[in-house]
Amino acid sequence: MTLTLPGTVDSSPIYLHEATVDGATHDVVVVTTTYGKTLAIDANTGKTLWTFTPPGYAGWAGSPQITTATPVADPDGQFIYASSPNGLVHKLSLANGTEDASGTWPARVTLEPKHEKIAAALNIDGPYLLVVTGGYIGDIPPYQGHVAVIDRSSGHVRAIFNTLCANRHRLIVPSTCSASDSAIWARAGAVVEQGGKRILVGTGNAPYNGTTNFGDSWLELTVPQLSLRQVFTPTNEEELNNDDGDLGTGGPALLSSQLVLVGGKDGLLRVLDLAHIDGHPPSSHHVLGGELQTLPTPGGGQLITQPAISHQGGHTTAFVAESSGTAAYALRGSRIYKLWENSTAGTSPVLAGGLLYVYEPSGGGINVYEPGSAHAIATLPGSSGHWNSPIVADDHVIEPEGNANEHATSGTIDIFSVS
Repeated sequence: MTLTLPGTVDSSPIYLHEATVDGATHDVVVVTTTYGKTLAIDANTGKTLWTFTPPGYAGWAGSPQITTATPVADPDGQFIYASSPNGLVHKLSLANGTEDASGTWPARVTLEPKHEKIAAALNIDGPYLLVVTGGYIGDIPPYQGHVAVIDRSSGHVRAIFNTLCANRHRLIVPSTCSASDSAIWARAGAVVEQGGKRILVGTGNAPYNGTTNFGDSWLELTVPQLSLRQVFTPTNEEELNNDDGDLGTGGPALLSSQLVLVGGKDGLLRVLDLAHIDGHPPSSHHVLGGELQTLPTPGGGQLITQPAISHQGGHTTAFVAESSGTAAYALRGSRIYKLWENSTAGTSPVLAGGLLYVYEPSGGGINVYEPGSAHAIATLPGSSGHWNSPIVADDHVIEPEGNANEHATSGTIDIFSVS
């Protein structure tokens, strides 16, 4: 079934099995639109169970001021965390969509929401909510990509790491920093490493000096302090900055507890060693380079998606899709080797039930693969989109559609079900 929504969902939905909403049990899909409306939808009937509209919605609806962040559910099953374009993160009751205003909720993660966008997925690490910020299309200054750690119970912002003016450990007015940009906008946002004590984030175009400015870099930070542990910056950082080659747009994807796969707009995949991602022990002097391996993306195009990783039968496989192709790579030792490749575009791939699902944003629809083959075995119909990617849960395949940059206040979502 195709549902019409009061906004475009240019991100991914989330799914909660047998959740309690309004006193009844539902399989629930939760989405956030580009203008901050968050909806809970019954996955079986398509009925909207509740809608949260952030205060001030009319002031930015239809404008370039948007959010493309995927919401996240609290592990206790009682709350949803969702963003809005005014720089706030809201704590919503899953039972009825009402906003929790206790403590310091909603939490503010930017002082300049017209320049700093909550673009990437929200994430949870133990008692903390992780939020990252980037900029808007066109890289209109001033803004600084930064990470916020929020206490889930109180809404208190526990720590801030600014990837520019990194010596300032709080939210800053963007115009007061001498450097601008360094967006954190990879779809996965802040990725939590095994053990939950460290996270990885990637940055886009901006100055780099290895001390206070970290443009076009991948950073490892501690949680909850957000202390900088180590940094990977390629040897051509200055060239990337000058050529709009945002390094930190694809991934990071954890190949193992030791290895991570990252990609960027420069059309390259890189394998990094988390023990020393720049080739030197953590916390030592930062140097440029240090990757274990570099190879082209599937079609040589920009990677603005999240790879999917499979660990089956003692083997690790990475699936990568971008605007020029889709490919599978096998991990052997500390390197990856291409297993197959095609020229079919895709957003972030999803593995479920022994199948690979990849949404094709320009033509619409979801191509379904057996993981060992480059040839789709089925295609689920759909409309075109942008960064949207599917989820697969229980007997449902769920795909939102539409492009945030069209500034629409309506959109669609497809729910495919076995029954």
